[in-house]
Amino acid sequence: MRNPLLKKKTMITVKVFVDSEGEYRGVRVSGHAGFRQAGEDIVCAAVSVLTQNTVNAIEAFTEDRFLCSVEDGDLDFSFTGEVSKESKLLLNTLMLGFESIRDSYQEEQKKYPYIRIITEEV
Repeated sequence: MRNPLLKKKTMITVKVFVDSEGEYRGVRVSGHAGFRQAGEDIVCAAVSVLTQNTVNAIEAFTEDRFLCSVEDGDLDFSFTGEVSKESKLLLNTLMLGFESIRDSYQEEQKKYPYIRIITEEV
C-alpha cells in the first residue's frame, strides 16, 4: 500500500535506449519510487544498487567505452562505441532486475507502479 505520508505520486522512470536492431545503447534512471520516505525506501535502494553495480561491472570487466553521469540521484549511461557480449549480458541482467522490482512492488490491483520502464529507439 502506498505510504500515506507521501503526498504526491512519485515514480522511478527507467528509459532504455535501443538501436534499430533492439540492442541496448544506454539507460537513464530518474526519479524516486515513493515507496517509503528517503532513507527507508527499499525500492529506490534496490534500483540504485542494480544500476551502480552494472556500471561498475561494465567498467571493470569489459573494454567498452561509455559515458556516465550522476546528478541529483539521476543516472545517464550510454555506450560510445561497440557493445561487447559481456555488456549485453550485464544490461539484460539489469533489465531483468528492474522488471522484477517493478512486478514485485506495485500498489494493489497494479494501479500505481513504483517503476516505469520505457524503451526508446536511438
